[in-house]
Amino acid sequence: MNENTAKRRAAYWVAAVFLLGAALGGVFGYFYGHRGTVAAAPPPLSDAQRHAKRLDELTRELSLNDSQRQQMDSLLTQIHGDFQSVRNKNAQQLETDLDQERQKSRDQIRVILTPEQKPKFEEFMKRLDEERKRNPQPPPPPR
Repeated sequence: MNENTAKRRAAYWVAAVFLLGAALGGVFGYFYGHRGTVAAAPPPLSDAQRHAKRLDELTRELSLNDSQRQQMDSLLTQIHGDFQSVRNKNAQQLETDLDQERQKSRDQIRVILTPEQKPKFEEFMKRLDEERKRNPQPPPPPR
């Protein structure tokens, strides 16, 4: 086999491998790209939609009559409000507790600082507090 034939054969193999790679990449890219749209979760329901859905489920499962359904509707609204107030209270209590712990830890740090270091520490804490206000941490997930 001469050198020209060997080079041509090598060029065919390179072209074949390239085309095969492009074709497989296109196929996998297509399936990967469309996988997200097909398997996407439905958007979350609003509070009113979730309430209506839950009321419909209870009505169907428990065979509620119209009077019971109205009472259940009022009760579910009240229960939702009660739980919401507990969540808000817990978030406020958490923030209060965190503020107390911050103050306690800062007081402990101030004890070991020299008089020259204390103004620098206060400036540092001021910047840290401003940054925390600009970038608040999300609340912890409900348990």
